[in-house]
Amino acid sequence: MRPDPDLVKKLGEYGTATIHEAAGQIGALPGFVKPISQNMKLCGVVFPLQCEQMSNINLHEAIYLAEPGDVLVASVEDYPQAGYWGDILTCAAQQRGLNGLVTDGCVRDADDIDLLGFPVFARGLNILGTGKIRGGSIGKTIMIGDIKINAGDVIVGDRDGLVVIAANQLAEVISASQAREDKEQDVRNRLKSGETSLEIYKFP
Repeated sequence: MRPDPDLVKKLGEYGTATIHEAAGQIGALPGFVKPISQNMKLCGVVFPLQCEQMSNINLHEAIYLAEPGDVLVASVEDYPQAGYWGDILTCAAQQRGLNGLVTDGCVRDADDIDLLGFPVFARGLNILGTGKIRGGSIGKTIMIGDIKINAGDVIVGDRDGLVVIAANQLAEVISASQAREDKEQDVRNRLKSGETSLEIYKFP
């Protein structure tokens, strides 16, 4: 199931914390997966894959199987200590019109990726190279942390982290996110008028 592109774009207008809370505190990826540059943001349809340890051949192939606007979301078999992605793959992904990469592994060529302006969210940076051992999966459900990630889900990322929402929940989560934004704006207005957070929230 591929979601409505307009709904995907609309979801991306909200911050990840807002989306996560509005969705019922679901879909948050582990906090160790962060943008390699703090101002990077991404939003798109998930194209999941799983790499064998120390191998990035599935990332190469996924670039040409994913559709424009997709975000590659890659698990690396609990072996993050290698640079699974770099500037060459970034160039290839941009040529294909992809919207970013998310991985629980490490990447390299961070300065070049930053200059290219391609959003990459990873566990960290590592200069070790990888091989081309086939295995794992492409386009099938994966797990990152305790979050199940399916093809066709929508992922949003910003400096705070990443959140994944199922395609059939987009309209509901967008509505709830806007309601939450409206409520928080009311709280900000009341704080500026002199009320305290203790008064507003009526903490016991």
